[in-house]
Amino acid sequence: MTERYSEDEAIAAVALLTRPLLTAFVRAEIIVPVQAEGGVYFRQVDIVRMELLCELHEQFDMNEDALAMVISLIDQLHEVRLELRSVLQAVEAETDDVQQRIAAALMAAR
Repeated sequence: MTERYSEDEAIAAVALLTRPLLTAFVRAEIIVPVQAEGGVYFRQVDIVRMELLCELHEQFDMNEDALAMVISLIDQLHEVRLELRSVLQAVEAETDDVQQRIAAALMAAR
């Protein structure tokens, strides 16, 4: 089940989030609310991203451009981790001989 958060609920859920900061995140497209018939809402993943963004903004005084770059890099890292997980599952499905050859090739590449 996906939880939906209104703007007010998002602000209440994220300790450091203020309305002006949320507006800045949305304007900079760092956070993109879901458009629905009843208006806009935020998902649980948006809440988690807002928590991280608020911490970075608070601790490192990062502006929206810097925050957008950092969150983009984090998103890319997550995508690479998912791809690596898929590769590992494919390798695990192979025979021992193939796994050993892959391991040897990886060791040689270091």
